[in-house]
Amino acid sequence: MQSCGIIVEYNPFHNGHKYHAEQARRLSQADVVIAVMSGNFLQRGEPAIMDKWARTEAALKNGVDLVVELPFSWSVQSADYFAQGGVKLLQAMNCDALCFGTDGDDSFDYQAYGKYFIEHQEHIDMLFQRLPVGMSYPEKMAEVVRQVFPKAQEFPPNHILGLSYAKENAKYVRPMKLFPLQRKDQGYHDPRLVEQQFASATAIRQGLIRGENIEQYVPSATAENLWKPITWDSFWPYLTYQLTVASVEELQTIYQMNEGIEHRIKSAKKTTFSAFLDLVKSKRYTKTRLQRLLIYSLLQVKQKEIQAEQSTTMLHILGFTKSGQQFLNLHKKKFRLPIAAKIGQYEQQQHFLTYRADQVYQLVHPKEQNLGRFPIQG
Repeated sequence: MQSCGIIVEYNPFHNGHKYHAEQARRLSQADVVIAVMSGNFLQRGEPAIMDKWARTEAALKNGVDLVVELPFSWSVQSADYFAQGGVKLLQAMNCDALCFGTDGDDSFDYQAYGKYFIEHQEHIDMLFQRLPVGMSYPEKMAEVVRQVFPKAQEFPPNHILGLSYAKENAKYVRPMKLFPLQRKDQGYHDPRLVEQQFASATAIRQGLIRGENIEQYVPSATAENLWKPITWDSFWPYLTYQLTVASVEELQTIYQMNEGIEHRIKSAKKTTFSAFLDLVKSKRYTKTRLQRLLIYSLLQVKQKEIQAEQSTTMLHILGFTKSGQQFLNLHKKKFRLPIAAKIGQYEQQQHFLTYRADQVYQLVHPKEQNLGRFPIQG
């Protein structure tokens, strides 16, 4: 069976995501579409507005055949690490192709970029080291890419992620064939709900929070499960507690807590989450980077824990259709990572950060269940 992978978050699953799954199948001529999906906390440092099981169900009803969870240690990370985890899982399943959304130039050759990046890795690393210390990682990445690959000029969010997929994919002996797909919504961060079929996930989330009707932008499987949107505000009391009781020295032990940011976090007034974020963020600590850091603080994540979970990555199956089940039955013996059909005591120990994240998520969403749960059959 020919397979095409997609690396997703579905926050929430909307019409654009359905289009992505359909086009992934069409462009790659795949028999099965495999989604590697973030769990209950996401790449940009946000809690998922819907739990991972509800998002899995929506995906299986709208073009996806198999959903595999991207563990916390990969999912709540910068673009490079997020891509590394997603590609690692797809490669472990011997996936043939990868289709991803892009807001970059439709003539850009991601396959050639990935190959070029790997072949010139030492030179690129040297250029990175020469850039000013005060630049953020995305700024450094954009500047280096402009120097070594002039065809890449603009760096909208999904294009940056596409570049990360391309260079990670090129590291493997058998790279997947890449299929970039132009976005159909009005823009990754556009907060407007406009009179059209497609809207960005950002616009849909903000529309939900404002109490607007979003049903025209999402499949029925999503609309039926959006009973109570989960946001950072839902976790604000728990985060406030963690930041209040922790000393500066204790905050310094949190993953990626460095360069004195712990002092800004400790001293900033804690009124609302958005106000707190505005007080602490800076040019170097962007909103996204800071939100990830605050998730690490909420969950008390340490450096060695990230490395430990990444070293024991599994293929946790969240759901499958008949085609997805057939793919598993035919190919699972050749997978290069162990499969977990449900989370038991052993799986908790291997994916302990992911399990911890689920426990914290359940504090505000008691209906979410992970332990002992079998995959959803679509």
